[in-house]
Amino acid sequence: MLRRIASLSPLIRSSSRSSFLNEADCSQRIAEVINAGILASENFGTFIKEKNPFISFVLGGPGSGKGTQCAKVVETFGFTHLSAGDLLREEISSNRENRAMILDTIKEGKIVPSEVTVKLIKKAIKSRENHKFLIDGFPRTEENRLAYERIIGVDPNVVLFFDCPEEEMVKRVLSRNQGRVDDNEYTIKKRLQVFWDLNLPVINYYSKRGLLRTINATGSEDQIYEQVRQIFYAYEPML
Repeated sequence: MLRRIASLSPLIRSSSRSSFLNEADCSQRIAEVINAGILASENFGTFIKEKNPFISFVLGGPGSGKGTQCAKVVETFGFTHLSAGDLLREEISSNRENRAMILDTIKEGKIVPSEVTVKLIKKAIKSRENHKFLIDGFPRTEENRLAYERIIGVDPNVVLFFDCPEEEMVKRVLSRNQGRVDDNEYTIKKRLQVFWDLNLPVINYYSKRGLLRTINATGSEDQIYEQVRQIFYAYEPML
């Protein structure tokens, strides 16, 4: 998988150590977020908390370990972990107006409209008293990204990309033994191909925007988390 992204910017090709923010990078991002603060408040609505939302998108293929690392970020830095898939499932289990449409769309094997997903994310952010959010597995597509920009109107603060070789991700998913019908080598590889087809343009976009932080997702959980921890430490003034 590493060779798949060789065409990306030097930020992605660099080692995990070089992906850490230096002081200049951090200062620039802080200034950008401050300048966008009023817009963020307007688009997310009135918050109980005093700080503007800090949004981190979390990208990575199945088996990249992003879920495990999100749990560690929640524990260390107090983030709220949101999953677009979980939000859709919660909507289906409710009696809300979008329930039938979402359920029918999924049953037909289609993708739920990006606008619906983004509005669910926005609603979840507004309903929490926390101001720090990890949005896991989003945006999956360019359509997702464009809908987020259209509805929310501001960039995420940072985008984490867990870069893991395909063979390692296949091995991890097979070892999870969660009883999923599609947890076999053939279907896992198909899911990975879909991930790359849909996510690579998104990864490229955020790399060019200077928002992407690439994590070498091989090694022990603690070794991987050390990279993640350093990234969020650089943003501590906003957390």
